[in-house]
Amino acid sequence: MNDGNAAARVIQDLRGVVSSAAAGSRLPSVRELTARHQASPVTVAAAVRALVKEGLVETRPGQGTFVARRAAATGPAPDLSWQTVALGARRPGEDELQALLATPPAGAIPLSGGYLEPELQPAAALGAALARVARQPAAWQRGPAEGRDDLRAWFAAEIGLRADDMVICPGGQAALSSALRALAAPGDTLLVESPTYLGALAAARAAGLRVVPVPADAGGVLPDQLAAAFARTGARLFYCQPLHTNPTGASLAADRRGVVLSAVREAGAFLIEDDYARDLTIDGDPPPPLAREEADGHVIYLRSLTKPAAPGLRIAAVGARGPAGARLRAVRLVDELFVAGPLQQAALEFVTSPAWDRHRRQLRTALRARRDALLSALRQHLPATAAPRPQGGLHLWARLDEGLDDVRVAAAAATEGVIVFPGRPWFAAEAPASYLRLTYAAAPPDLMDEAVRRLSAAIAASRPTS
Repeated sequence: MNDGNAAARVIQDLRGVVSSAAAGSRLPSVRELTARHQASPVTVAAAVRALVKEGLVETRPGQGTFVARRAAATGPAPDLSWQTVALGARRPGEDELQALLATPPAGAIPLSGGYLEPELQPAAALGAALARVARQPAAWQRGPAEGRDDLRAWFAAEIGLRADDMVICPGGQAALSSALRALAAPGDTLLVESPTYLGALAAARAAGLRVVPVPADAGGVLPDQLAAAFARTGARLFYCQPLHTNPTGASLAADRRGVVLSAVREAGAFLIEDDYARDLTIDGDPPPPLAREEADGHVIYLRSLTKPAAPGLRIAAVGARGPAGARLRAVRLVDELFVAGPLQQAALEFVTSPAWDRHRRQLRTALRARRDALLSALRQHLPATAAPRPQGGLHLWARLDEGLDDVRVAAAAATEGVIVFPGRPWFAAEAPASYLRLTYAAAPPDLMDEAVRRLSAAIAASRPTS
């Protein structure tokens, strides 16, 4: 499937509808467009965004897509075509990342996305904390560029670093982007697990880095392959999610942790430890961060409160020792100057109150119920689909039968009213097989059976005919 041609067909189709329809008219749904043009939901979402940027289309969350209301004409329409030449090629990965964050269409069951469903978020506790700090004039004043001392100390205590080693960032993606730009220059090589977090691939490519995948399995990255990749490429940077990696849910095996750290040390390299799922463990207790086991500054530690709390709690921290920490602080200062004081203080009040531990206990129970319901539905309706049981995180990594195309399955699933995300974009190179990333945090347990029934129908419709 040529995604570029498919996007062009969708855009042309919608332009025709818009040209003859009244302002405010409802446009075809994502489900209709995926079926009409045999395009993936990612492609359709990208086409819609292109028309939104042109002012021809507007989206209304939970309602659909509509013909935009036009301002009264005061002269000829502006000619913006020159921007195509001036801007050049788009950055790779942007479409996939935006599609991952897209709001699912009304009526669809979401098995995609990277955040907790609203009913799992501690909105009341967060709102109460923010209301309290908003009344304090000092919260609105400029604070340290690195972030509040007490909030940095809270993050540091979890991993054995000093508060001075930490920098507060507006979310994990910003922290990751800053770390890549602080520790590498355009043209440098970044090693990643294969598959790996889509946002890391997008951030690396935006920073001009050459991304080289390293094979991984159910026990995380393969240490011998990592050492070989360091030797072959001369890389000095490795991005890793040792705990419940996104998208596969795998965790770095206990007997690999020391070997991986040794490979990083021997290469004179940095390991960026993305600990996004520390508060999303379902079974048992999580192992300590790798950063706690490494004292010589090889591990750059990143942790966010956004995933285990709410999308609007854009608070994360990145920690590094020595000159690497100084470079991180310098990059963060240029990027944002500082993170909003009221949000920092509200986050601190929340994580140091009984509400934080209570929320994590409730979240563990809820995620276990959703994960198990999704696995049970897969066993009943799609027994041939292999999906390991993750011990935490938000996702299942389901391998499809040979011969099935994951992008085509995702498009067919959208027409059936269930939103899934294809596995292909999570690989830095060619995907060895077809996978789907299925999120169990975005829909309640009682919808999992119906969601998988719809997915089963989509897979049946996607099978190649002999």
